[in-house]
Amino acid sequence: MSWRICINGKHDATENQLVRDAHALGLNRIITCRVARLYFVRGPSVSESLDPSQIQYLSTRLLADPVVEDAHWEVVEDAHGQGSANRRAVQEGQPCLANELHFVEVAFRPGVTDVSARELRRAMIDLGLPQCQVATGTHYEIHGPLTKTEVTYLAKQLLCNETIERYAIGTIEPHFFGASEVDAIDGSVTSSSRHVSALSSKSLPSHLPNSVEAVQLLDCSEEELESLSQERLLSLDCNEMSIIQTFYRQQEREPTDVELETLAQTWSEHCVHKTFKAQIELKILEANGQSRLQTIDGLFQQYIQGATQKILADPAKAAWVRSVFVDDAGIVNFDDQYDLAFKVETHNHPSALEPFGGANTGIGGVVRDIIGVSARPIATTDVLCFGPQDIAHDSLPDGILHPRRIADGVVAGISDYGNKLGLPTVNGAVIYDPGYVGNPLVFCGCVGLVPKGSHPTNAQPGDQVVVIGGRTGRDGIHGATFSSAELSQEVTENTGSAVQIGDPITEKGVIEVVEAARDERLYNAITDCGAGGFSSAVGEMGEELGVDIELTNAPLKYTGLAPWEIWLSEAQERMVLAVPEKNLARFQELAELWGIELCVLGHFTDDGELRVRYQGDIVGQLSMDFLHNGLPQRRMTATWKEPTSPQAPVPEVTDFAQALLSLLSYPTVASKEKIVRQYDHEIRGGTLVRPFVGPEMDGPADAALLKPLGTWQHNKAFTLSAGVNPLLGKVDPYAMAVSAVDEAFRNAVAVGADPDQMAILDNFCWGNPTYEDRLGELVRACQGCYDAAVAYGAPFISGKDSLYNEFEGQPIPGTLLISALGIVPDLYRRTTSDLKMPANLLFLVGETQNELGGSLLYTLLGYDGGQPPAMPTEPLVRYRAIHQAISQGVVQSCHDLSEGGLAVALAEMALAGRLGVSVNIQQGSTPDLTATELLFSESNGRLLLEIRPEDVEAFHEVMNQVSVQKLGHVTSELVVEIISDQKPLVSLSLDQIIQAWKRPITSDQ
Repeated sequence: MSWRICINGKHDATENQLVRDAHALGLNRIITCRVARLYFVRGPSVSESLDPSQIQYLSTRLLADPVVEDAHWEVVEDAHGQGSANRRAVQEGQPCLANELHFVEVAFRPGVTDVSARELRRAMIDLGLPQCQVATGTHYEIHGPLTKTEVTYLAKQLLCNETIERYAIGTIEPHFFGASEVDAIDGSVTSSSRHVSALSSKSLPSHLPNSVEAVQLLDCSEEELESLSQERLLSLDCNEMSIIQTFYRQQEREPTDVELETLAQTWSEHCVHKTFKAQIELKILEANGQSRLQTIDGLFQQYIQGATQKILADPAKAAWVRSVFVDDAGIVNFDDQYDLAFKVETHNHPSALEPFGGANTGIGGVVRDIIGVSARPIATTDVLCFGPQDIAHDSLPDGILHPRRIADGVVAGISDYGNKLGLPTVNGAVIYDPGYVGNPLVFCGCVGLVPKGSHPTNAQPGDQVVVIGGRTGRDGIHGATFSSAELSQEVTENTGSAVQIGDPITEKGVIEVVEAARDERLYNAITDCGAGGFSSAVGEMGEELGVDIELTNAPLKYTGLAPWEIWLSEAQERMVLAVPEKNLARFQELAELWGIELCVLGHFTDDGELRVRYQGDIVGQLSMDFLHNGLPQRRMTATWKEPTSPQAPVPEVTDFAQALLSLLSYPTVASKEKIVRQYDHEIRGGTLVRPFVGPEMDGPADAALLKPLGTWQHNKAFTLSAGVNPLLGKVDPYAMAVSAVDEAFRNAVAVGADPDQMAILDNFCWGNPTYEDRLGELVRACQGCYDAAVAYGAPFISGKDSLYNEFEGQPIPGTLLISALGIVPDLYRRTTSDLKMPANLLFLVGETQNELGGSLLYTLLGYDGGQPPAMPTEPLVRYRAIHQAISQGVVQSCHDLSEGGLAVALAEMALAGRLGVSVNIQQGSTPDLTATELLFSESNGRLLLEIRPEDVEAFHEVMNQVSVQKLGHVTSELVVEIISDQKPLVSLSLDQIIQAWKRPITSDQ
């Protein structure tokens, strides 16, 4: 006998949103849609079950919040878990009565991680209730005259994501959690009684276990090798498959599935970055019809690493930067006691299939990158790129989710993981563009604090391979190779296993265990178990040594996994450590203290071999040299065609006020408060400049400013900022890269960061690099990164590329995110973007040029010509001067100029401070620029500063080598007034400005 518990909420915000989304699907006859959480509880045996009093206690004391929720429960008596409540079935196409109710229930597919069920079972044990099996789901009660066909359409399009969920019209049969997971949640630790070091080192057996396949490879033709790669989702090209074939011909045997999958993971674009290491022949087609060739021996080595090496030739920079490109995250110095670690990852393909889970595990994965350098995670960031939210459903290609559904799921996934983990989400951006309809981008960042000298990186022979955290299941299998291929309808239908499910509660325990083990010096090396699972983590840690693994030691979520699935699974919340055997007992004690499962998966050797065993038999054996060095360098061809100006006439604005309102209400510029308020940006108490500023706390901040807990001995703080503008990339990726670096810089400087203590991270999201034009654009972006990093003296300390972001052959706009971490010497000398006081003066720092190419204005006008923003002259001179002015306390507010140029920046400062402005844009400006160019150009290196009249002289003394233009002053009259000489251009009330900026993102909200 089982119990079915239904928790109904009293708040209708979610239900109203579902009705609006259903109407957008064309189901306008839906009147209401009630939502309830479902819990199923089954007794520990056939003869045992919870009695009614226990169910009442569980429902009212644990599952329901009596203030906002009601609980109901009933007995489910039949063997299949079908409910006893009456559910009227509606026949296909049958007309319905006006008051007809329809019931749809959704639950996870078998094998998908159900964190809520596990935590419910854990809580029941803590409450002293029997160790029951549990399951969860969601109940939808739809009111409206619908046919069954329409209800099914609603379920598939809005209520259920069939990648990881299943639905039923009526009641759903639960898949119970608890049969094979009992020992995983009662606080016990799985310690291997059979140490791998005691196993014999026998070679591959002549008869493999039934669960291991010998892949027929030796006699394959080139066409058959390509087909094999596609069928197994290996994402290896013909040349790479041929190299593997030659290796096994020399071995005189076929590879096992464990070995082939290991090679595919290790050689995947996602893990080894083949394109960024390739030798590229770049053909440049000049605007005058001439062409020239350029050879590039690795984009990473020549441009990204090359820029950093050049910058670190400065001893002061070299002393500040602690670690670059050699670990899970980059590390810089913070103070005498601590360093800061920073990493930004992408989780694009999984988020396209399952937005909540993809973004959820994106946050979880980047947090583990920070744990992987022995740091304590202290804050997260996110930058998101979506398709238009009001696009018509019937215009979408088959096989993709609606951009609004993707956006809702991604935002919910980020907030769920960060909030539950107890980390503030402090900085980010949201971009909307039709190019992201089939392939959204999800950039997840994390920063951590690590005591100096506390991150060991050298595993030793004999160290135990220790795994802590979550159990292993089929979730995430083929994630690395899946992320190294284009998306298509066929791929999305056949790669559900590549989607991972997050478990922030377990990861919280992992953080505590690792921090305690670090402080006690219990391990010699650590890494996260991310893309490629054990294969990647263990293979990389043992690259210089060798390793011997026994897969049967790995705790599983459920039975039935093949050895290669255990080895490749990307199940979340797992860390791999090299632990000396003498420290193992203490490590187990720490794991038990935090209720985290631990297993000994094997040990490190000194013979340079990777051996993978299953039940004692070797099911995979590879030399570390071939695994990590056998991949041939790719040779690729790229083409870049220099842009030519179109013959269409250059547009000029006639109604400047309306143009400004249109820019403010453009989704990429408009307020993201609806999104940001779902994130906790206050937790841990270290956030000094939050995402919103001003008296109403709703104006846009330029960057986050944080003071880590435990660093009270001084006034140092640090900033997190970002630069991203894919519109510029459509004109010239070089200009996009330069502008992204400059934007990240000026955002950080605007809140008080020292421009000479700034480190940056690069994240490239691109289309298929095997196409010459896509690769040519990527080369241009990398060249821009090099030039900008060197000019700004900002080393790249980490980065990531995500390629093959296409759906059915349509690439995303090439997108480069530059994230910056800057040091603020004195947290009390900081600024924000909101205007502070009437009569204060407004100054524009930097030069405005005729640089509207790729601007937001030209995008709205449908014009694709113009000159994109160039690198400003001597950028560090102006940023150092601004920093000095802020440090001296003469700057009251500061805001950077980006999308929309000067006009949008003025409006944002005014709405943030709830004050007016009166400016004259022609005062001392370049005489040959039009009003359109002065107001809407997006030239780099420009900021608006608010200065008190009594500080003007001191301000000019500091800025004596920098271009500074006085524009006007702050007013108490709540109007944004802009004139050109004596000609009025804009006169808008603050209410009009705020209404435009806070306009709903979608037209039907």
